[in-house]
Amino acid sequence: MRYVAAYLLAALGAKGKEPSASDVEKILSSVGIEVEADKVKKVVSELKGKDMEELIEEGSKKLASVPSGGAAPAAGAAPAGGDAPAEAKKEEKKEESEESDDDMGFGLFD
Repeated sequence: MRYVAAYLLAALGAKGKEPSASDVEKILSSVGIEVEADKVKKVVSELKGKDMEELIEEGSKKLASVPSGGAAPAAGAAPAGGDAPAEAKKEEKKEESEESDDDMGFGLFD
């Protein structure tokens, strides 16, 4: 992904000409990324002569079809045991006492 991003940056600055592998390498090395020459050459050869706006549009369509959220847990699912509410109350009380210890006598804005 970083190689493609560097290529796109080089294409923006190329002013009408194709970015070279050295342009991409220069961008990546300027931000401290170790460059693998074979990956740079592959990206440059794959993207050579292609319209960047069309590639971005096609990529956006592909990304739109990828699910990006996790599955939400079922709301209102009852626990198997009947003692769960009592245990939850005990845990809440324990958490409250721990929070007061974290205060240490002063607030953030005092």
